[in-house]
Amino acid sequence: MLNAEIRKGYRLFFRKSVLPIGKHINNLLIICYSAFFLLSGCSFITTPYRITKKAIKGTIWTVKGAYELTAGTTRLMYSVGKFTFNVVRAPLDWPLLNDEIETIDGLPVKEAIRQGRVKNSPYTVKGTRYYPMSIARASTYKDVGIASWYGHETLRQKGGHMTANGEKFSPYGLTAAHKHLPLPTNVKVTNLANNRSIVVRVNDRGPFPSSNNPASGKRIIDLSMAAAKKLGYYKKGTARVRIEVIS
Repeated sequence: MLNAEIRKGYRLFFRKSVLPIGKHINNLLIICYSAFFLLSGCSFITTPYRITKKAIKGTIWTVKGAYELTAGTTRLMYSVGKFTFNVVRAPLDWPLLNDEIETIDGLPVKEAIRQGRVKNSPYTVKGTRYYPMSIARASTYKDVGIASWYGHETLRQKGGHMTANGEKFSPYGLTAAHKHLPLPTNVKVTNLANNRSIVVRVNDRGPFPSSNNPASGKRIIDLSMAAAKKLGYYKKGTARVRIEVIS
Protein backbone atom coordinates (compact mmCIF):
# COMPACT_ATOMS: atom_id res chain seq x y z
CA MET A 1 0.00 0.00 0.00
CA LEU A 2 1.24 3.50 -0.79
CA ASN A 3 1.47 5.61 2.31
CA ALA A 4 0.03 9.09 2.60
CA GLU A 5 3.31 10.77 1.82
CA ILE A 6 3.78 8.97 -1.51
CA ARG A 7 0.12 9.58 -2.48
CA LYS A 8 0.74 13.23 -1.79
CA GLY A 9 3.81 13.05 -4.02
CA TYR A 10 1.76 11.62 -6.89
CA ARG A 11 -0.82 14.41 -6.57
CA LEU A 12 1.96 17.02 -6.49
CA PHE A 13 3.63 15.44 -9.55
CA PHE A 14 0.49 15.40 -11.72
CA ARG A 15 -0.63 18.83 -10.61
CA LYS A 16 2.67 20.63 -11.09
CA SER A 17 4.53 18.56 -13.69
CA VAL A 18 2.13 16.85 -16.09
CA LEU A 19 -0.60 19.45 -16.40
CA PRO A 20 1.39 22.72 -16.73
CA ILE A 21 4.33 21.30 -18.66
CA GLY A 22 3.42 23.43 -21.76
CA LYS A 23 6.17 25.83 -22.76
CA HIS A 24 8.64 24.26 -20.36
CA ILE A 25 8.78 21.00 -22.29
CA ASN A 26 12.43 21.55 -23.27
CA ASN A 27 13.54 21.94 -19.69
CA LEU A 28 15.04 18.92 -18.04
CA LEU A 29 12.43 17.21 -15.88
CA ILE A 30 13.34 14.61 -13.36
CA ILE A 31 10.56 12.12 -12.83
CA CYS A 32 10.79 9.77 -9.91
CA TYR A 33 8.34 7.01 -10.75
CA SER A 34 8.22 5.48 -7.31
CA ALA A 35 8.28 2.21 -9.24
CA PHE A 36 9.91 0.17 -6.56
CA PHE A 37 10.29 -3.55 -7.11
CA LEU A 38 9.96 -5.68 -3.99
CA LEU A 39 11.95 -8.86 -4.48
CA SER A 40 11.69 -11.96 -2.38
CA GLY A 41 13.29 -11.22 0.97
CA CYS A 42 14.12 -7.64 -0.01
CA SER A 43 13.28 -4.23 1.43
CA PHE A 44 12.31 -0.99 -0.22
CA ILE A 45 14.91 1.62 -1.09
CA THR A 46 14.11 5.29 -0.66
CA THR A 47 16.17 8.04 -2.23
CA PRO A 48 15.88 11.84 -2.25
CA TYR A 49 15.86 13.49 -5.69
CA ARG A 50 15.25 17.21 -6.05
CA ILE A 51 14.56 19.36 -9.09
CA THR A 52 17.29 21.93 -9.77
CA LYS A 53 16.99 25.40 -11.27
CA LYS A 54 17.26 23.89 -14.74
CA ALA A 55 14.03 21.97 -14.32
CA ILE A 56 10.46 23.18 -14.30
CA LYS A 57 10.17 25.94 -11.75
CA GLY A 58 8.30 25.02 -8.62
CA THR A 59 8.14 21.31 -9.35
CA ILE A 60 9.51 19.28 -6.46
CA TRP A 61 8.74 15.67 -5.70
CA THR A 62 10.92 14.09 -3.08
CA VAL A 63 10.79 10.57 -1.73
CA LYS A 64 12.22 11.22 1.69
CA GLY A 65 14.84 9.00 3.26
CA ALA A 66 18.08 7.32 2.28
CA TYR A 67 19.10 3.86 1.10
CA GLU A 68 18.13 1.43 3.84
CA LEU A 69 18.71 -2.28 3.40
CA THR A 70 17.51 -5.09 5.60
CA ALA A 71 18.39 -8.13 3.51
CA GLY A 72 18.90 -9.09 -0.09
CA THR A 73 18.87 -6.75 -3.05
CA THR A 74 16.67 -3.69 -3.49
CA ARG A 75 15.61 -1.99 -6.73
CA LEU A 76 14.71 1.54 -7.70
CA MET A 77 13.68 3.05 -11.03
CA TYR A 78 13.60 6.73 -11.93
CA SER A 79 14.00 8.93 -15.00
CA VAL A 80 15.85 12.10 -15.90
CA GLY A 81 14.24 13.37 -19.09
CA LYS A 82 14.37 10.52 -21.63
CA PHE A 83 16.97 8.55 -19.65
CA THR A 84 15.72 5.82 -17.33
CA PHE A 85 17.82 4.34 -14.53
CA ASN A 86 17.32 0.96 -12.91
CA VAL A 87 19.25 0.88 -9.67
CA VAL A 88 19.98 -2.39 -7.90
CA ARG A 89 21.50 -2.55 -4.45
CA ALA A 90 24.28 -5.16 -4.54
CA PRO A 91 24.77 -7.85 -1.88
CA LEU A 92 27.63 -6.92 0.45
CA ASP A 93 29.56 -10.07 -0.41
CA TRP A 94 30.01 -8.94 -4.01
CA PRO A 95 33.51 -7.65 -4.84
CA LEU A 96 34.11 -3.96 -5.45
CA LEU A 97 34.57 -2.98 -9.06
CA ASN A 98 37.30 -0.57 -7.97
CA ASP A 99 39.21 -2.58 -5.39
CA GLU A 100 41.85 0.15 -5.05
CA ILE A 101 39.60 1.94 -2.56
CA GLU A 102 41.03 1.10 0.86
CA THR A 103 38.79 2.94 3.33
CA ILE A 104 35.72 5.19 3.32
CA ASP A 105 35.18 7.57 6.24
CA GLY A 106 37.94 5.76 8.10
CA LEU A 107 36.13 2.41 7.86
CA PRO A 108 36.61 -0.69 5.75
CA VAL A 109 34.74 -0.05 2.49
CA LYS A 110 32.03 -2.67 2.99
CA GLU A 111 31.39 -1.49 6.55
CA ALA A 112 31.02 2.13 5.38
CA ILE A 113 28.55 0.97 2.72
CA ARG A 114 26.63 -1.06 5.28
CA GLN A 115 26.37 1.95 7.59
CA GLY A 116 25.43 4.33 4.78
CA ARG A 117 28.52 6.50 5.29
CA VAL A 118 29.48 6.87 1.65
CA LYS A 119 27.73 9.82 -0.02
CA ASN A 120 30.43 12.47 0.37
CA SER A 121 32.69 10.88 2.97
CA PRO A 122 36.49 11.08 2.56
CA TYR A 123 38.15 7.92 1.27
CA THR A 124 41.64 6.59 0.58
CA VAL A 125 43.14 5.02 -2.52
CA LYS A 126 46.73 3.69 -2.39
CA GLY A 127 47.42 5.85 0.64
CA THR A 128 46.05 9.06 -0.92
CA ARG A 129 43.07 10.63 0.84
CA TYR A 130 40.30 12.13 -1.30
CA TYR A 131 37.72 14.62 -0.04
CA PRO A 132 34.42 14.69 -1.98
CA MET A 133 32.63 18.02 -2.29
CA SER A 134 29.57 19.02 -0.29
CA ILE A 135 26.11 18.53 -1.72
CA ALA A 136 25.65 22.33 -1.90
CA ARG A 137 28.85 22.80 -3.88
CA ALA A 138 28.06 19.85 -6.15
CA SER A 139 24.70 21.36 -7.12
CA THR A 140 26.47 24.01 -9.25
CA TYR A 141 29.42 21.90 -10.36
CA LYS A 142 30.65 22.07 -13.98
CA ASP A 143 33.92 20.92 -15.52
CA VAL A 144 35.63 20.27 -18.84
CA GLY A 145 38.24 17.59 -19.35
CA ILE A 146 39.00 14.09 -20.55
CA ALA A 147 36.54 11.23 -20.05
CA SER A 148 37.40 7.55 -20.34
CA TRP A 149 35.30 4.42 -19.84
CA TYR A 150 35.73 1.41 -17.57
CA GLY A 151 34.27 -1.93 -16.52
CA HIS A 152 35.07 -3.96 -19.63
CA GLU A 153 36.48 -6.75 -17.46
CA THR A 154 33.04 -7.40 -15.98
CA LEU A 155 31.90 -8.74 -19.36
CA ARG A 156 34.24 -11.73 -18.96
CA GLN A 157 33.94 -12.30 -15.22
CA LYS A 158 31.30 -14.38 -13.50
CA GLY A 159 29.14 -12.94 -10.78
CA GLY A 160 28.34 -9.32 -9.96
CA HIS A 161 30.40 -6.32 -8.94
CA MET A 162 29.65 -3.49 -6.54
CA THR A 163 30.24 0.22 -7.01
CA ALA A 164 31.66 2.43 -4.26
CA ASN A 165 28.18 3.23 -2.93
CA GLY A 166 27.02 -0.39 -2.91
CA GLU A 167 25.09 -0.55 -6.19
CA LYS A 168 25.26 -3.32 -8.77
CA PHE A 169 27.54 -2.32 -11.64
CA SER A 170 26.31 -2.96 -15.16
CA PRO A 171 28.38 -2.08 -18.25
CA TYR A 172 25.04 -1.67 -20.04
CA GLY A 173 23.75 1.01 -17.67
CA LEU A 174 24.31 4.76 -17.93
CA THR A 175 26.59 5.18 -14.94
CA ALA A 176 29.89 6.84 -14.13
CA ALA A 177 32.71 7.19 -11.63
CA HIS A 178 33.94 10.52 -10.30
CA LYS A 179 36.53 11.30 -7.64
CA HIS A 180 34.75 14.14 -5.86
CA LEU A 181 31.00 14.24 -6.54
CA PRO A 182 28.59 12.92 -3.87
CA LEU A 183 27.24 9.43 -4.55
CA PRO A 184 24.83 9.22 -6.26
CA THR A 185 24.64 12.33 -8.45
CA ASN A 186 22.99 12.82 -11.85
CA VAL A 187 25.33 14.43 -14.37
CA LYS A 188 24.89 15.63 -17.95
CA VAL A 189 27.90 14.68 -20.08
CA THR A 190 28.52 16.24 -23.51
CA ASN A 191 31.12 14.99 -25.98
CA LEU A 192 32.64 18.22 -27.27
CA ALA A 193 33.80 16.55 -30.49
CA ASN A 194 30.29 15.67 -31.72
CA ASN A 195 28.02 17.56 -29.31
CA ARG A 196 26.23 14.37 -28.18
CA SER A 197 24.84 14.57 -24.64
CA ILE A 198 23.53 12.02 -22.17
CA VAL A 199 22.69 11.88 -18.48
CA VAL A 200 24.55 9.41 -16.26
CA ARG A 201 24.25 8.38 -12.64
CA VAL A 202 27.55 8.84 -10.78
CA ASN A 203 27.68 5.92 -8.34
CA ASP A 204 31.39 5.03 -8.20
CA ARG A 205 34.83 6.51 -7.52
CA GLY A 206 37.57 7.14 -10.06
CA PRO A 207 39.41 7.44 -12.34
CA PHE A 208 42.66 7.11 -10.41
CA PRO A 209 46.30 7.03 -11.53
CA SER A 210 47.41 3.56 -12.59
CA SER A 211 50.90 2.09 -12.46
CA ASN A 212 50.86 1.72 -16.24
CA ASN A 213 49.45 5.18 -16.89
CA PRO A 214 49.84 7.68 -14.04
CA ALA A 215 48.26 10.40 -16.20
CA SER A 216 44.95 8.53 -16.14
CA GLY A 217 44.26 10.10 -12.76
CA LYS A 218 43.92 13.49 -14.46
CA ARG A 219 40.79 12.35 -16.31
CA ILE A 220 37.68 13.91 -14.83
CA ILE A 221 35.18 11.06 -15.24
CA ASP A 222 34.94 7.36 -16.10
CA LEU A 223 31.79 6.26 -17.92
CA SER A 224 30.27 2.84 -18.40
CA MET A 225 30.63 1.05 -21.74
CA ALA A 226 27.05 1.89 -22.72
CA ALA A 227 27.54 5.57 -21.91
CA ALA A 228 30.75 5.73 -23.94
CA LYS A 229 28.98 4.15 -26.91
CA LYS A 230 26.15 6.67 -26.76
CA LEU A 231 28.66 9.53 -26.70
CA GLY A 232 30.59 8.03 -29.62
CA TYR A 233 34.00 7.41 -28.08
CA TYR A 234 33.79 3.71 -27.16
CA LYS A 235 36.37 2.63 -29.76
CA LYS A 236 38.66 5.62 -29.25
CA GLY A 237 38.68 5.15 -25.49
CA THR A 238 38.68 8.79 -24.39
CA ALA A 239 36.98 12.05 -25.31
CA ARG A 240 37.02 15.66 -24.25
CA VAL A 241 33.75 16.32 -22.47
CA ARG A 242 31.81 18.88 -20.51
CA ILE A 243 30.06 17.68 -17.38
CA GLU A 244 27.46 19.49 -15.31
CA VAL A 245 25.42 18.35 -12.34
CA ILE A 246 21.68 18.46 -12.92
CA SER A 247 20.42 17.00 -9.64
